[in-house]
Amino acid sequence: MDIHQILKHLPHRYPFLLVDRVLEVEPGKNIVALKNVTINEPFFPGHFPHHPVMPGVLILEALAQAAAILSFKTMGTLPDDNSVYYFAGIDGARFKRPVSAGDQLHLCVEIVAQKRGIWKFKAEARVDGQIVTEADLTCAVRQLESNPS
Repeated sequence: MDIHQILKHLPHRYPFLLVDRVLEVEPGKNIVALKNVTINEPFFPGHFPHHPVMPGVLILEALAQAAAILSFKTMGTLPDDNSVYYFAGIDGARFKRPVSAGDQLHLCVEIVAQKRGIWKFKAEARVDGQIVTEADLTCAVRQLESNPS
């Protein structure tokens, strides 16, 4: 999937869209996506000016966005204005090494379970084949309440 297809499967936009390309997706199973980390990222000037490091929570967010694409592909639907995809839990998060400008994150996410709009995933982010972040993610797709006029 290129960026145009990704934009159809995620509601996120700059500066919070953290998936650049999808290399593989097998609905109901797994996804491998890419995030190219550049020195132009909006978080680098403040994290940290003397040693730019991608915040770990944003690596987890990138994994969750890849998980969202996998979920929508599995459901055979696209996000709409009446639903939202929430983070519901993060377990066992581990940060093995810093991610810096010039790194390419391989976002590897596998579905562990899905029931009633709750999705559980095993997720890993890799740079040059080495795990930099891993976690078990729980996400939920929820319908928004309509706003009475």
